[in-house]
Parts: sequence; structure tokens; C-alpha cells
Amino acid sequence: MLHVNGLLSRVLLIVAIAGGISPKPIEAAGMEPSGLKDCPGSPNCVFSEAADPEQRVDPFRLKGDSAKIWPAVLRVVAAMPRTAVITHTDHYIQAECKSRIFRFVDELELFLKPESGTVSVRSASQSGYYDFGVNRHRVEYLRQALLAAGLIEH
Repeated sequence: MLHVNGLLSRVLLIVAIAGGISPKPIEAAGMEPSGLKDCPGSPNCVFSEAADPEQRVDPFRLKGDSAKIWPAVLRVVAAMPRTAVITHTDHYIQAECKSRIFRFVDELELFLKPESGTVSVRSASQSGYYDFGVNRHRVEYLRQALLAAGLIEH
């Protein structure tokens, strides 16, 4: 019984560190007048326009006419594992991504800038502090899927 209790204590500690037990969630996802919200001060968010260089990722640069490519980008996002598109418009996609084991929910957002042919991308945990690089990995996974589909430039 002692071994089981010790294992349970370790699992609960890992859950707490990863963010599964948190008194308050980070700011909700959504739009600012100029585009997507910046990341909070916690290291569980990446954003193509982040003020903090540690949280910055490269935006996506579309290949061709954004009006024709944007629906295909939406299909690639919707096909990602454990991802559900919550809302989308002709310039914005919001999706929820669940972690495999603990079912933590992260927000994935894309904002199309047709005038420049770029897409701002933001991925952030809804709760907790650390994400062990999960959000950065998600954005890079999406980048590779969009590259493979021929929708963005390298």
C-alpha cells in the first residue's frame, strides 16, 4: 500500500506542476483590435508576435491567394489529433486541443492577414504555469502539416 500511495503522490505532483491543478486559468483566448492577444507572463504560451522572445514563434507565410488557401488551413487544423475547432471566420480560427493523458485543454488561434499573406499563430494553456514545451511543439507540428500540404512557404 505504501508503494501505491508514493506513486499516487508523484502523479499528483506532476499534475500540479504541469498545470492540471491551478487556482485560476490564464486569460481567455480571443481577439484584440489589432489581432491576437499577447502571451501572459507564464511560460505556457507561444505566439508569433510575442513581446517576449522566449515565447516567439515564426508566423506562417501562405503560398498563393489567402482566400483560396484559408479553408484548407482550417481543414488541416481540424484534422490535428485531439483538436476541435470552436469558431472560425474568413480571417480567424480558434481551436481547443486536449492533452493525451490528463486531458488539459489548450487554445490554438490563427489570425489571417491577407494584405501580407501571413498568419499569426498563438497556442496557450488554459490553466497552469508550465507546459513542458507542448504549445511550441503543437505550433511546429501544425507548421509541418501545412508545409506538407503545400499551403505555406518554408
